[in-house]
Amino acid sequence: MNAHQYEEEESEHYTGDASPSVLSYVSGVEMPITTTLHITTPHEDMPSGTWPVFRLMDENGRLRNSKNDGYKYKDNEVQSPPPAKDNNSPIASIRNSLLEKYPDHEQFLNQSELFRASTKPYYDVPEEQSRNLLLRCHRTMTRLREMDDILLNAQRQGRISFYLTCRGEEAMTIGSASALRDSDVLLSQYREQGLFMWRGFTLDQFTNQCVGNDLDLGKARQMPIHYGSRALNIHTVSSPLGTQIPQSVGVAYKKKLEYQSGKSKELNVSAVYFGDGAASTGDFYSACTFASTLKVPVLFFCRNNGYAISTSIHEQYASDGIVCRAKGFGMAAIRVDGNDLFAVHEATKAAREYSVKHMEPVLIEAISYRQAHHSTSDDSFIYRPKEEVMYAQNEFDPVERINSFLLEQGIISEEELSSMSESERAAVLKALKQAETRPAAKLDTMFTDVLYERSSSSLRQERELLNHMAKYPENY
Repeated sequence: MNAHQYEEEESEHYTGDASPSVLSYVSGVEMPITTTLHITTPHEDMPSGTWPVFRLMDENGRLRNSKNDGYKYKDNEVQSPPPAKDNNSPIASIRNSLLEKYPDHEQFLNQSELFRASTKPYYDVPEEQSRNLLLRCHRTMTRLREMDDILLNAQRQGRISFYLTCRGEEAMTIGSASALRDSDVLLSQYREQGLFMWRGFTLDQFTNQCVGNDLDLGKARQMPIHYGSRALNIHTVSSPLGTQIPQSVGVAYKKKLEYQSGKSKELNVSAVYFGDGAASTGDFYSACTFASTLKVPVLFFCRNNGYAISTSIHEQYASDGIVCRAKGFGMAAIRVDGNDLFAVHEATKAAREYSVKHMEPVLIEAISYRQAHHSTSDDSFIYRPKEEVMYAQNEFDPVERINSFLLEQGIISEEELSSMSESERAAVLKALKQAETRPAAKLDTMFTDVLYERSSSSLRQERELLNHMAKYPENY
């Protein structure tokens, strides 16, 4: 497609305040939009035609008009929700104002955690926002965007060896992470730094890992962006594609056994993140088979951003995306607009509730678009037109969408938005500078914490390395 064709597509489906009936992020593929939050179970018929995509907020940052839905479920599950009880909280006035403006969204506004006072305060946001989940989501998305920009530039300047951004995909990680519990175990791929950031991974920890200094939790044995944190219940990122998917089933199976044996009073889930490319690996199919047959509480969260590095979805599969595969495994599923913070949060929360209640896996396909190159080792303009990327940045950016929502509702001002971005940017720059002043990780950490007991081969490798370095000291 050329730029003119993108303009025609946009004008055909989205004009002014009218809600579009179809979504088209991924290489021109059109999917009907629904505002009905519905987990399709393995015991019911699949949606006819193209699987619908759940969305609550349009590109302009306004809650969408459900009358323009491109897909209607036969059985409408919407029930009259009880009124929210936190009417004395600061966010109550925001919710009440939205209820007057969007009465069709009564269920969402009254029941969503995003529009109720948080049960616990958050310490990485200003005190007046400490119990506002929505504003914390927004600030974290802003922080993530700023960190990605700075560390990408740091790689271009030769200050770190490699980097990979999640530009255009921030709503997927922040929206889903905010809907999960801290006791749930996360297994990510390499584009989910938002999961770590949401759970409290600090800017110092991010930059220490990318620089590979003595404070790097991985002891500089991994390339940049391969974060991990046992304290935050997030497994360390692994480079090989898809390996974390079957591992997540093992984690969920352990959680199930602990709960059934009484060792754990609460059933927690594991949530695994991967791209559309990883969904084409054998690990994905093996994991889905084991998860369904063992009946374990795992959420398979697929980021369908249109490209598996350079392979477009048209070259990768002939099916209706990833979500339609769930039926073949006897698995529940939902497709969601990955650039809609509200929709991702609600879909993930509903999927978790279903998984815990039924002790079964759920597949979530989040539709988005990868705005950046695959990594600093990639030039995506070789395999996709620059106009396509610019169109996505201008029309479907998740950060700009939530910005528009908050600005229109008077929740934040342009000045506050600018000030927040500047403060987050300054915090990242400070963390990077501090990380660069730290000494490099010590060589003796290379062989520790690898094996429970050092093997003879490990000890031999260490001796050979030290002898080699002693022989050629000028190179080290």
